[in-house]
Amino acid sequence: MEHQRFEGDRTLMRVHIGESERWQGCLLYQAIIDLFVKEGVYGATVLRGVGGYGSSSRYHTDKVLRLSQDLPIIIEVVEYSERVEKLLPKLDEMVEAGMVTLEKAHVILYRPKKSLKGQPR
Repeated sequence: MEHQRFEGDRTLMRVHIGESERWQGCLLYQAIIDLFVKEGVYGATVLRGVGGYGSSSRYHTDKVLRLSQDLPIIIEVVEYSERVEKLLPKLDEMVEAGMVTLEKAHVILYRPKKSLKGQPR
């Protein structure tokens, strides 16, 4: 399979929140993903941790059986820095308890080469 390759610098944004956090009646991580889709972010990944703790120093883990777990959630986005900067004020409104980290990232992206019908590759 032929593919296209892109290489360049972007910003890696990670949003660290708790699984049980909510925004306007829905799960916060889902509301953030909805925002990213609406804003045209190229892609995002939601990661659910098996354990962790934040400023409360209360450890949350998936090993203890309980009804209301609050496991760590990390939402990762790799984007142009200008687009990330545009998202930050909206995240300020949504995230009551959490953290956003920003890093410079050197990206190597592979994607399938699109072929035009009737044209040779």
